[in-house]
Amino acid sequence: MKKLFKFILNTIPRPLLIRLSYAVRPIISIFLKGNTFTDPIDRKSFSKFLPYGYGNQRDNVLSPSTLSLERHRLLWLYLKNETDFFTAKAKVLHFAPEQAFYKKFRHLKNLEYTTTDLNSPLADVKADICDLPFDSNQYDIIFCNHVLEHIPDDTKAMQELLRVLKPGGMAILQIPQDLNRAVTFEDNTITDPKERAQIFGQYDHVRVYGRDYFEKLRSIGFKVNEVDYTNELSKEEVIKYCLAPGEILPVCYKA
Repeated sequence: MKKLFKFILNTIPRPLLIRLSYAVRPIISIFLKGNTFTDPIDRKSFSKFLPYGYGNQRDNVLSPSTLSLERHRLLWLYLKNETDFFTAKAKVLHFAPEQAFYKKFRHLKNLEYTTTDLNSPLADVKADICDLPFDSNQYDIIFCNHVLEHIPDDTKAMQELLRVLKPGGMAILQIPQDLNRAVTFEDNTITDPKERAQIFGQYDHVRVYGRDYFEKLRSIGFKVNEVDYTNELSKEEVIKYCLAPGEILPVCYKA
């Protein structure tokens, strides 16, 4: 199964993969019903989760029902337990909306919810993150998760995110991060997909972020809270929800 999932991820274009997943996941959910692991997003339980990864496949990480990964479930729990996201009125901008969240957020009556991306079929607005067609100081909340590692000029993208965020607004800007690496590594001369996958972790990534990611956000103008939220949960919850211990949530604010 791991080889099959790896082949699918690296062969089928992402927009088509998103469309196909809507038809396939109900079938997979039936076969994996159980009580061992639970997806906190829809509260459905399974005997196991699916493997996932463009390079090395990680076991037991992809929820059969919402297609959430560890980072999605961690973010959901943080929003649910630590914020008023699900009740307070807010204007939300969501980049490259994840399937795990899209319908849930769209149906929340307290939100004015807009999605954006260059390629995603789930995007309301087709836009370049480095040149956004939105007014300044417009959004209370921005989600931009696992996007910046794809963007050659991430400095410009961060500046645009800060520009459209309201003063006092919150942005959650997750990225794949190697916390053992002090300094982010990027090399624009590396263009071969196989070489990128080997060096950056995925064929369409252009850098691998180190611990200095948080300082870069601060240099742009964000106030950054480095939230290790798995430490706030019990060991039983971390196992039950299939989370990745030690993953940091970059919760950013605009002064």
